[in-house]
Amino acid sequence: MLNKEGFIEVVKTSLGSTFTSELLEWLDSIHYFTAPAAKRHHGAKKYGLVVHSLQVAAELRALTDSLNLQWMRSESPEIVGILHDVCKTNDYVWDIDVEDIAWNDHQIMPGHGDKSVIMLAGHFNLTEEEAACIQFHMGAFTDKEQWQYYNEAIKRWPNVLYTHTADMIASQIKGV
Repeated sequence: MLNKEGFIEVVKTSLGSTFTSELLEWLDSIHYFTAPAAKRHHGAKKYGLVVHSLQVAAELRALTDSLNLQWMRSESPEIVGILHDVCKTNDYVWDIDVEDIAWNDHQIMPGHGDKSVIMLAGHFNLTEEEAACIQFHMGAFTDKEQWQYYNEAIKRWPNVLYTHTADMIASQIKGV
């Protein structure tokens, strides 16, 4: 298992030319590299979020290469995979009293995919396609009121569907 510095290097390499030191500083400041991905599901441990995100990036890259998917920029599979769940850095906290992961009851912003896009604003310039992939990465698990927008996003950017597929492969099939 890598440590925080090891994960930082993997993320830097994966993001290629889109990586900036400002992004790294921000991700580090929100504990992205050490945060859990969940309380009871995949990634419910220290480093769980970055491990899950890197697996989603790898699955999305594999789908891109095997299906010859076209993206607005070549690093998009890695960008989307690595940053799709950045909202989770604000969702969970370490509860010292029980030495376990707890839900953060002091959040100021609801949401999941949309919350990740909002949190990234000002720290990373997403393409419209990348923003849509991150916003709708939950697929049909997105709130029912959003299904119309999810379907329209797939029509405009088919990689929205593949992003959800990559997330499901990582979380449900590989358990990461």
